[in-house]
Amino acid sequence: MKIIRMNKLDGGKTSAFFDIQTNDNIIIKGFRLVNGSNGFFISAPDEKGKDGKYYETVTLPKEMKEKLQSIAIEEYNK
Repeated sequence: MKIIRMNKLDGGKTSAFFDIQTNDNIIIKGFRLVNGSNGFFISAPDEKGKDGKYYETVTLPKEMKEKLQSIAIEEYNK
């Protein structure tokens, strides 16, 4: 898994948007790197439901999410 695009942002809690490519060459767009009160974390792509709440459109296993988070933070700090 690797990050193929990262757009850094100035201001606000969202520090960057990024896209990933899996080892099977599947591209998933719309991840966010968020600077929260306890440091950086990633947010999966989401969309607004009819009830006005946001729901993730991609669900990652915990280990994969942790790995992706460390890759995203490393890429952001370059």
